[in-house]
This record gives sequence, structure tokens and C-alpha cells, in this order.
Amino acid sequence: MKITKLETYAIPWVGLLKITTDTGATGWGQIATTDAADLVAAVLHRMLARGVLGRNPLTDLDAINQAALERNLKFPGSFVCRALAAVDTAIWDLRGKVEEKPVWALLGGTGAPVPVYGSSMSRKITPEEEAARMCRLRDRFGYRAFKLRLGSTAGHNRDAWEGRTETLIPTARKALGDEVTLHADANSCYTPDKAVEIGKRLEANNYGHFEEPCPYWEPDWTRQVTAKLTMPVAGGEQDNWMPVWKQMIHDHVVDIVQPDICYIGGVTRARRVAAMAAEHGMPCVPHSANHSLVTVFTLHLWNALPNHGPFMEFSIEDQTAARAMYEPALVPADGCVPIPDLGPGWGIRPKAAWLEKAAYQVSEAN
Repeated sequence: MKITKLETYAIPWVGLLKITTDTGATGWGQIATTDAADLVAAVLHRMLARGVLGRNPLTDLDAINQAALERNLKFPGSFVCRALAAVDTAIWDLRGKVEEKPVWALLGGTGAPVPVYGSSMSRKITPEEEAARMCRLRDRFGYRAFKLRLGSTAGHNRDAWEGRTETLIPTARKALGDEVTLHADANSCYTPDKAVEIGKRLEANNYGHFEEPCPYWEPDWTRQVTAKLTMPVAGGEQDNWMPVWKQMIHDHVVDIVQPDICYIGGVTRARRVAAMAAEHGMPCVPHSANHSLVTVFTLHLWNALPNHGPFMEFSIEDQTAARAMYEPALVPADGCVPIPDLGPGWGIRPKAAWLEKAAYQVSEAN
């Protein structure tokens, strides 16, 4: 079996890849949701296709991963890894279809519904409105955990507006009660001293983990925060370079690792990070910020990880755009999300109407 065709379908915020082999077997993967999916598709066809076409997807997955970096020695960063993620996830889907198994079974999972935390992406919402929204969602879908947003993205200690964070932390806790787990995400907002101050507030209000408190490119800052807090610090969603992950885990920069399947380069590389973390007794809670296929991939992976956390991330924002891309829709019940099961592989089906509207490119074996 050899890969003979790579077809991408991209709109600005997300893209899909279809891999076809000489036997007619196919698989679907996703280009990361980046608001630059068209650029990642171009990278895939120009920089990766030559190392993928002609390969056997069932036996050469590790070689394909290695070639993506070695053939792009001077371009080891985010765009190459995001393109590789599309290839890697499409191959896992193809393998599942060939073996007539869901990906979670290939990974050694159970297939059980996955407990999730409702993840807020909003810093425009007031503390009172956020707390009320989470209470409604708890009552409707049975969520037993949520995550809210503090500060501002890469905010240099600035809040979304003055006093929002200090009000939000206790307001959400009071509204939801101690029976609901609450996490907080700062998205690289704080210097170490401010992060520790906010972390102490979170600890006083019985929060779960504190995500990306400092700029992710300053690991020493994050390590200082981790050392000074008793609550677990989480991070890593932005990172794709394996030496960085090794250092992050070995030096205990964070307590919880959060690789994003579509940022790091696919399921294969995310599993490597999870395995490294397991060797050091650290849990892995993969990042999955919207209901595109990254959350489908993460449901399968989380289900099979021996060191997953108690909950997986699941966005509570409007998902109309993601639902236009594939079926079935992801809907929680009793605080859990079932893994899609329309067939083997990822268990999903791209929607023809979405594919027809997306920009199309193809690379084929000579």
C-alpha cells in the first residue's frame, strides 16, 4: 500500500486533508485551527508532500514523522508541525478504516464516553454572567467541571478590564459551589510575581489547575510559579519542539502537560509527550479549544491515555462553524461526551457542502 494523493480543503480558520492510497483506502485529518489554514495547506503541499507520497501509511508512520522534520531542517516550527498534524491524523483514520477499528481501539482505549470540563473562551463576559452561564450549562448538560479565563492574552499583567479577574474568581466559585471543579487559564498574561498573587487567590477559592500563567516562551518564569503554588500549574499547548517538551517535563516547569494534537504534529507526537510525562508521574490533559476535529482526535487519545487527567477540555462557546464541517455533532450528556461512531477510524463524516466551499489543492505521486 502506498500513499498516492493528498487533497486539502481549507477555509481561513481550519482545513481538512484527505489521504488516498493505491488500494483506494482513504483517511481524513485536520490542519490546525489557526486562522491561517490556507497557509498551512500551502506548506503541506510544498514542504511535506514529497516526504509523504509513495510511503506505506501502515508501516511508515514514524518515518513520515521523522522525514517531515529532517526534510525541513531549516523550518522546524509551527507551520510544518501543523501540516504534519494533518498527515498524521489522516493516517490514523486510514489505518482504523483498513483494520475496521476506531482509533481509540488502535491506541488501546475503552471507547467509554469522556468526562469533560466546560471551557470558556471569553474575556468579554462579566463575572456575574459567566457564573450564571456555567450554572445553566451544569444544570442542562451535567458538567462537573469548568475552566474560565483570567487576565488578557499575552497581557503584560493587564486584565480584560479593571477588577474583572479578582471579581470572577470568587463569583464563579460561590455560584457553582465546591462540588464543581474550577480551572483557570491566563493565556500567557502574567509575570511570575503577579501569577503567584493570582494563584494564591485561586488556591483560596479551591480551584483546580492554573493554566499558562506566564508567557509560554519564558519557561523559567512558569517554573517559578509552579514551585511557589500548591495548586497544579498546567501548560504546553503552544509547544511543538520535542527538546522543549523534554526540558519542560524533566525540569518540572509545569505539573500537567497539555499538548495540542493539531499544533504539536499529530497523535503520534502527542502520545510521545504523554508517555514522557507518565514516566515522571505527570498527568496529560491535551488541549482542545473548539469542536473541530481536534476535539474528536482528543476524545480518542484521552480515552486511551493511562495518565489522563479527570476531565478533558470541551468548549462551551458557539460551535456553528465547526458543526458545518463534519457530523455527528459533539454533545455532552451527564458531563461526558461520547466518542463519534459513524464508522471505523475517527467515526466522523465530512460534510459535502463544507468541502464544496473550501479552497482545494492536490498533490499526487508521479
